[in-house]
Amino acid sequence: MRFLLWITIFTLLLYGDAHIFVYHRFDDPKRASANTSIDQLKAQFDHFQQNGYKVIPLSQLADALHNHRPIDPKWVVLTIDDSYRSFYDKAFELFKSYGYPFTLFVYVEATQSRYRDYMTWQQLKEAAAYGEIALHSYAHPHLISLDAEAIAQDTRKAIELFTKAMGHSPAYYAYPYGEYSSDVLENIQSHGFKLILNQNNGAVNETSNPYNLDRIALTREVDLTSKLKIQHLAAEWIEPQTYPKDALLKSIHAKISPSIEHIEYYISGYGWEPAPVQSGEVKISLVRPLKHARSRIFIRSGFCYSSTIIAKE
Repeated sequence: MRFLLWITIFTLLLYGDAHIFVYHRFDDPKRASANTSIDQLKAQFDHFQQNGYKVIPLSQLADALHNHRPIDPKWVVLTIDDSYRSFYDKAFELFKSYGYPFTLFVYVEATQSRYRDYMTWQQLKEAAAYGEIALHSYAHPHLISLDAEAIAQDTRKAIELFTKAMGHSPAYYAYPYGEYSSDVLENIQSHGFKLILNQNNGAVNETSNPYNLDRIALTREVDLTSKLKIQHLAAEWIEPQTYPKDALLKSIHAKISPSIEHIEYYISGYGWEPAPVQSGEVKISLVRPLKHARSRIFIRSGFCYSSTIIAKE
C-alpha cells in the first residue's frame, strides 16, 4: 500500500509543512461558530503577506502531491465550504484585492434550488475567474449515515448538476460536516476526484494522502501563529473506525514512524494524556464515554498532529 510505503520512506517529524485552511461564513455574527469577520480575515491575510507565506491554488498542491514534488513549507491554501452568499457579498473583494486564490466547495442543492443564503451558479462563475470551484456534495448529508448506493447517488447527482452549470467536472471534494469513514472515503474516491479534503487539524507534506487531506478551520477567534506551527504526522489509523454503539471508546490504535518515542492523545471533551508507543505503534486500551456525537481523536508528537473523526449515525 503506497501510504504505508511513504511512512517507511519519509521522516515523519517534518517541520515547515504546508497548510490548508477552511472558512465558512464571513461577517455573519448570527452564525458565530462558523463565522470569520472581515477584520479577522484581513489580519490573517496581512500575516501571510508580512511573513513570507505564499497563498497558492489547490491545483498547485494537487500537482505536487501526485507528482511527488517538494511541498514548500510557506505554501498556504485557502478553501471555503458551502459557498454561502456571505463570501460573495463580504469577502470576495478582499480576496481579489490581495490576489489570493481560493477554492469554493459548492453545496449543490442549495445553489441549484436558489436557497437565499447561498451563491448562485452565475456568482460561482464570476468567482471562478479568481479561484477554483469544487464539490461539497449534493444534499449536504451525513455521509456516514448513508449506505454505499445512497452516497454514490448523491455524488453522481452533484457531479452531473455541477458539470452542467460550470462547464467542467469538479476535481476536488470536501466532506459535508467533515465526517467520513474508511468506507465513505473509498466510495467518494471511486468518483475520480484528484483530492479529497477533511476538516481535521493537521498540515500537508510529501507523506500526506491526497484522498484524506487535513484542513484547519479559521472560524471565530483563532491564533493563526499557533495554527501555522501545526505539522503533519503520518499515521495509519486502525482504531477507531466507527462510532461505538454503546458510545464507549475502548481502543485507540495507530501506526506511526518507529523513530517516534513520545506521543500524546486527545479525545473530544477530554484533555491531552501521554500514550504508550512501541516500535511504531500506538495502542491504548481504555473505557472512555464519548461526550459528543461527533468526536475527534488526536495523536501528536511535539507540533506534529494526526487525527480521525467518528460520528454517531
